[in-house]
Amino acid sequence: MKSLLNVYRTGRGPSSSHSIGPERAAADFLRRYPQADKFRIVLYGSLALTGKGHLTDAAICSVLGEGRTQIVFDKKTRQNHPNTMDFYALEGDKECGFLRYISVGGGNLAVDGEEEKEQEVYPFANFAEWRAYCDGKGIPLCRAVYEFEGEDMRGELRAVWHTMRQAIGRGLNGEGVLPGDLQVMRKAKKLFAPVEREQPEEREKRLIASYAFASAEENACGGTVVTAPTCGACGVLPAVLYYLSEREGFSEEQIIDALAVAGMVGNVIKTNASVSGAEAGCQAEIGSATAMAAAAVSALFGASSEEIEYAAEIALEHQLGLTCDPVHGYVQIPCIERNAVAALRALDSAAIAKILCGTRKISFDLIVETMYKTGKDINERYRETSEGGLAASYRVC
Repeated sequence: MKSLLNVYRTGRGPSSSHSIGPERAAADFLRRYPQADKFRIVLYGSLALTGKGHLTDAAICSVLGEGRTQIVFDKKTRQNHPNTMDFYALEGDKECGFLRYISVGGGNLAVDGEEEKEQEVYPFANFAEWRAYCDGKGIPLCRAVYEFEGEDMRGELRAVWHTMRQAIGRGLNGEGVLPGDLQVMRKAKKLFAPVEREQPEEREKRLIASYAFASAEENACGGTVVTAPTCGACGVLPAVLYYLSEREGFSEEQIIDALAVAGMVGNVIKTNASVSGAEAGCQAEIGSATAMAAAAVSALFGASSEEIEYAAEIALEHQLGLTCDPVHGYVQIPCIERNAVAALRALDSAAIAKILCGTRKISFDLIVETMYKTGKDINERYRETSEGGLAASYRVC
């Protein structure tokens, strides 16, 4: 497995695979062909079908220059991966360079025909190996992160946490309408406001939802967020950690350790399946985020590795088959509400795991494998193409 920095990427929304990934591809291509005076970019699959709503063209042009960049949305040609991009560099009318990039999810890229340059950091192939290593040494799961990444990873995770908190803070104060044709009102501030005659459990749910809305709305308006593991699911883990840090008074160091555990859960999923909605549906985004958050909750409360695994397994198992159907390609409907519901589900998953620990039959690794197979079986209309589901049923007035 690779570094946790591939799970937690800081960047501008609204989509890790549709805006952060293409922006990184453009920057890489420009470094390789600085002599080019024009560029032609062809987007395929999900990038072509929902690229406008995800600001894919704007992300690319912000690097290459709008005046000299032609973006082609090829909605008919199907490639092996739904997030495929062809980059052409031109000097005058003569082609001087070509590369095919694949945005594989979470802002990460692959270059067709090139071996991956990034080195493996962890010797683990799955959750079972990670857990066996830590249990064998009698150390908490987070300790392996610092052993293999180095103690500097604490500083990296601290920066991640600060960015998450800042996004929530901005989102709670945000007002008005989100960008795009849907005219979706920002709701985090309203959710955060006190409600008369509110029961304690109602207040808890309202606050958690407000934090998730805050981060997700910041993402939807192109603000700076952290992928966890994607932009579209960036509200789940921060909302849970923010709420527990406020309510339970967990220290920053404890939050950082929880982020390490959550990151490794996301790492297992990225290694053995996918976190891309275009490749495996929203189960790969929100489902993965819910598993990460459930594991983080269990870790914060000092749970065993068995209990942490069970919490993550419950969280992901009950998101299997979740489709990705963003209306008009915007990361707004149903994405923002989905972050809030998932944050609540993560807490429930951790609570169930605490009570039933030792009774489970299904491993987290098996659920990850099942999620990926399920994602491949989901019709592509329901995998971030906006051709099916709610995206096809809803009509803008």
